[in-house]
Amino acid sequence: MLQPKKTKFRKMHKMKAKGNATRGHLLSFGTFGLKAQETGWITQRQIEAARVALTRKMKREGQAWIRIFPDKPITKKPLEVRMGKGKGAPEYWVAVVKPGTIMFEAEGITLPEAKEAMRLAAQKLPVSTRFIVRPDYEA
Repeated sequence: MLQPKKTKFRKMHKMKAKGNATRGHLLSFGTFGLKAQETGWITQRQIEAARVALTRKMKREGQAWIRIFPDKPITKKPLEVRMGKGKGAPEYWVAVVKPGTIMFEAEGITLPEAKEAMRLAAQKLPVSTRFIVRPDYEA
């Protein structure tokens, strides 16, 4: 599973992810991409499930890139514990995604294959997404 090797602090504030993505909103590596349409937290398990779906559909053809990384710890207190006594222990990690963030990229496959692979990956994610193609792509 994806998670940072080392962090400066163990716990983090929740915060509100406002506005659109100002970085990571353009295709950098591949020809095809999966772009977020709404704000959300994507867990390490969801990223891994989407990656597996994407690579299985591509069948060792082409290359895929994951453009998001879960670097925000989400804490949780144990069940049936009274209020107070501090913040809970880190439970899992999430990537904060804003509208416009490109989450996955692919290259080296045909347009219909890419569309289907990205559709399968998008089904594993909790945010609505859009399939995008590089403007200079020629089939």
